[in-house]
Amino acid sequence: MTDGPAIDVRGLSKAFGSLQAVKDFGITVERGRICGFLGPNGAGKTTTLRMLCGLLTPDAGEGTVLGLDVIRQAREIKTRVGYMTQKFSLYDDLSIEQNLTFTARVHSLDRRGEQVSAAIARLGLEARRRQLAGTLSGGWKQRLALAASTLHGPDLLLLDEPTAGVDPEARRTFWDEIHALAADGMTVLVSTHYMDEAERCHEIAYIAGGRTLARGTAEEVIDQSGLITFHAVGQADGLGADKLAVRLRGQTGVDMAAAFGTTLHVSGRDRPALEAAIQPYRRPGLDWTETRPSLEDVFIQLIADLDAEKGRAA
Repeated sequence: MTDGPAIDVRGLSKAFGSLQAVKDFGITVERGRICGFLGPNGAGKTTTLRMLCGLLTPDAGEGTVLGLDVIRQAREIKTRVGYMTQKFSLYDDLSIEQNLTFTARVHSLDRRGEQVSAAIARLGLEARRRQLAGTLSGGWKQRLALAASTLHGPDLLLLDEPTAGVDPEARRTFWDEIHALAADGMTVLVSTHYMDEAERCHEIAYIAGGRTLARGTAEEVIDQSGLITFHAVGQADGLGADKLAVRLRGQTGVDMAAAFGTTLHVSGRDRPALEAAIQPYRRPGLDWTETRPSLEDVFIQLIADLDAEKGRAA
């Protein structure tokens, strides 16, 4: 294993006809780290992951993946990277064991039987090793896909929304395994829409409009946002969270107002203007508290900022 970051790329761009999927993207991920890759649908996350694992050639940019040139050494990168696609891509009519044996042959592994058995044991698949993949639930398919993508012992693992559509218990088990892999030295770049998963990453990058809008640990991203957030619980004069959200949206100083159950979340960056906006609603029956912004608050605001920027440019 060479020294230096697992991923160190700059200026990556990729277009499909008139669609600019990724524009001037750059990221550095140190070895042994788990980096969360977040953004709205269509932000360019999947395209970026495919460029990083050697499946797509960037139109522009430079850098290295595992010390290998991201453009000139794509073939070598493929052999050292594991890639778990968003859609289950193994064979439904093969068993767990047969799928993994086939994957071992694709990678020309010398100790196929031993490595397949080890992967099955590590991910708790022993009791189902002869079960057809097509009959597995989403959570078990996820475990099988992870076993296949790590079977060849990659130094870098790229995961494209791996826990979409599985239950909370399966997601937690999956993330326990990801942290175990990172503890053994594997680097992980994982795209997700789940804020609790983002918080389990060592660091996160938020991409939208084909470019990076925020980068750092979850706490650093929140601090960098400059957001001030208030919560209100209860109701006064017939005003609860839903009606208050409607009244506050669009007022000076209010960047976001949304009801979460019976709790109102109000955020903005201009403290005096924000406090002036909520002051008329500081009434008996409404309990207002200032609270630390959540990652969800920050990401909603980032998208709002991007939309406003596009509006000004139009």
